[in-house]
Amino acid sequence: MNHNQPYILCIDDDAQVLRAIVRDLKQKYRDNYKIISTTVVSEALESLLELKNKGETVAMFISDQRMPEMEGVEFLEKAMEYYPDARRVLLTAYSDTDAAIRAINAVQLDYYLVKPWSPPEEKLYPIIDDLLDNWQAIYRPDFKGIKVLGYQFSPKSHAIKDFLAGNLIPYQWLDVQASEEATRLLNVNNLSIKDLPVVIFDDGGCLSCPSILDIARKAGLNPQVKLDVYDVVIIGAGPAGLAAGVYGASEGLKTLLIEKRAPGGQAGTSSRIENYLGFPSGLSGAELTRRAIAQATRLGTEFITPQSVKDIKQKDGYKKIVLEDGTEINTRSVIITTGVDYRQLETKGVSDFTGAGIYYGAATTEAAACKDKEVYIVGGGNSAGQAAMYLSKFAKSIYIIIRREDLTSTMSAYLIEQIAGTSNITVLPKTEIAEAMGEEKLQQLCLCNIETKERRQVNADALYIFIGAKPFTDWIELDIIKDDKGFIETGRDLKNYDSFNKIWKQNRDPYLLETSCPGIFAAGDVRAHAMNRVAAAVGEGSMAISFVHKYLAEVK
Repeated sequence: MNHNQPYILCIDDDAQVLRAIVRDLKQKYRDNYKIISTTVVSEALESLLELKNKGETVAMFISDQRMPEMEGVEFLEKAMEYYPDARRVLLTAYSDTDAAIRAINAVQLDYYLVKPWSPPEEKLYPIIDDLLDNWQAIYRPDFKGIKVLGYQFSPKSHAIKDFLAGNLIPYQWLDVQASEEATRLLNVNNLSIKDLPVVIFDDGGCLSCPSILDIARKAGLNPQVKLDVYDVVIIGAGPAGLAAGVYGASEGLKTLLIEKRAPGGQAGTSSRIENYLGFPSGLSGAELTRRAIAQATRLGTEFITPQSVKDIKQKDGYKKIVLEDGTEINTRSVIITTGVDYRQLETKGVSDFTGAGIYYGAATTEAAACKDKEVYIVGGGNSAGQAAMYLSKFAKSIYIIIRREDLTSTMSAYLIEQIAGTSNITVLPKTEIAEAMGEEKLQQLCLCNIETKERRQVNADALYIFIGAKPFTDWIELDIIKDDKGFIETGRDLKNYDSFNKIWKQNRDPYLLETSCPGIFAAGDVRAHAMNRVAAAVGEGSMAISFVHKYLAEVK
């Protein structure tokens, strides 16, 4: 059976008549339509709600006029709230033709069939054929999958979209201020504006103002930890963590990968990575992430998200990973690949509009909303350049704000060249933001020239911020030595710290990527002196697994 078939719904309180119409419809239309039926109006309405939330389509309603719960005309009026484009047919007796004629005006009735309709070849099929042909001419398949209803400039809505996109879960965004379908879905689910954002799942389930954890559970993410003890637990699913997951599982280690938000890290949000080996035409961060997750899980890596690690403890030669919800996971070794996050811009007004016109990172989920708009980007690194190129396909104008004189010292040459050749991108050197302003969303920025201190106010529909990185290491309470910026020190660099000899009690030096705690390694951007390149992070993640093997051989 084709699971994308539209439905024909039949309702008649006379079971014998219902069997007859269903029999005749199935005989002719079963290959192209699913025929469903009921004798009870309330059941029919429940079915419509479920079908609507699942993204299914109803092509036609066939309803008896005289039913005890409500008349057919009234049922068709209610059914129109769910599927206004479906064809509407009323089953009537000769005595009900007046009601049928009234219904033509009341519910734009398409046809009324007088019972009996025998033979169907003459009195049923030509009519149904004609109505279905008309319906097919305007039919556009509904999106099947998760639907997110909310306001475009709502931080809560943005967080949900960002989470779903980051975890490569397809979804449809419906802005209640621009979409009739959003209003219709709210109405049929008896919800109102105060219930936003609303997430409707492909099984028909519906959550109002859900937490990210609620969405993850409902979407089938975050499975329970399966093993009592792992050989290696990797904390963070950026390029380094994903590479460690692939190599750990492929080399026979019992491997668990934990991610607090979405796989891919900063690289995962990149719209285009053009300098990654083996992809001459470039690839998106999402595509790289999708391939890596598929590879790691196929090889046997377990993956849980969204889950935050709040502590690592050591006991009896084992490490205990403590999750935010209190779950403890036993492992023989750990690789920390938590990466970095963009620093917060501590400028007046910025925090007021974060998620409502101001975004950290590429936020490709909001790119379509930038169509024909004025967009500003703060930062001069590759991430900012990649975002500018991607957003230039949507926005009317892109302005890159940098404190330096030009981009040459902070951005790759290929990106500088692309930006110079893109007519709607302008670089604003020696400039900083003095203030962000607006009502419920960002509307204006106050820009300040660093040298002259001259200020000017500009209209701004969106601001994307890429201003340097800070490591995700605040949660680490173990004796793991970090530099003054919070990056984890590893290998021989640990010997530069006076505290190292008090902590390190092994008869050997730390391995290249090993921290000051034996058996706990760090790889990728979270590590001090890292290269801050996707390829370097992938290399470190795979290298960390070779040191895990060496460590495990010692402690067996």
